[in-house]
Amino acid sequence: MLNVELIVDARCSTGESPVWDAAGQSLWWVDIPLGRLHRWRSVDGAVSTWTAPEMLGCIARSGEGWVAAAQSGLFRLTPHDGGVLDFELIASVTHPHSGMRFNDGRCDRQGRLWAGTMLLDMAKAAAVGGLYRHTFEDASCNATLLNPPVVHGLIVPNGLAFSPDGRTMYLSDSHPSVQAIWTFDYDPDAGLPSNRRLFVDMKTLPGRPDGAAIDADGCYWVCGNDAGCVHRFTPDGRLDRTIPLPVKKPAMCAFGGPGLETLFITSIRPEGDVSDQPLAGGVFAVRPGAVGLLEPVCRG
Repeated sequence: MLNVELIVDARCSTGESPVWDAAGQSLWWVDIPLGRLHRWRSVDGAVSTWTAPEMLGCIARSGEGWVAAAQSGLFRLTPHDGGVLDFELIASVTHPHSGMRFNDGRCDRQGRLWAGTMLLDMAKAAAVGGLYRHTFEDASCNATLLNPPVVHGLIVPNGLAFSPDGRTMYLSDSHPSVQAIWTFDYDPDAGLPSNRRLFVDMKTLPGRPDGAAIDADGCYWVCGNDAGCVHRFTPDGRLDRTIPLPVKKPAMCAFGGPGLETLFITSIRPEGDVSDQPLAGGVFAVRPGAVGLLEPVCRG
């Protein structure tokens, strides 16, 4: 059995969007509802934290700092020593309903940022979320609207990933009423998905499809939320392995470490009694025998 190591007992309410920074040999991630940006340095295990003025859904590396899809739009994050965080608006969004925020997201191979929105109250099962794309092609785009959503009718968009050649896009909806993963043909020049089709029906498998990552072989690794595991699917949709975890709600995974041979996994710490999973909300690492891909730097 693979050794799953707890690297940070972070106790995140919703630990999400792990991104490996190869230059700094560090893992970065967010705690969504608390608006916290975290960094773990592999050289000494030190953890640093910065707090934004609103929820942070996902992050992507951009130059010397970060871009975050938060509650009200996209922001440039520049962390400084002493916990100081510059939080600069890049582009705002007009949500179709109140009480919404951005959730899962990542860049395509060309550095375009994609991120999905959702209603905070998941119990309403409202399909009001959308998948947005922003290209940063206009340097004067501050305080302008994001592009209209490219994909509509999502409840809890998740699982964004792009194949190694950038010509397939993956997207899931992790709401209990959906639990589906789709693939799209992706035009890397135009930055547009098409031909949406079902990749995996997760209702027949353990866990709801949460955050995901792609390895160098083009296989899709997805967190099985509520089932305490990570699944690996081959490009043809075949489940070829499952890694059990010591927590019930893994949220997202990302490859990193020397040689990109480590899979890092963030998790959720539910409210109430967690005596049966005391490590919930932690960040974990495992060497699964696969090699990952570096995340593209966000363009702009």
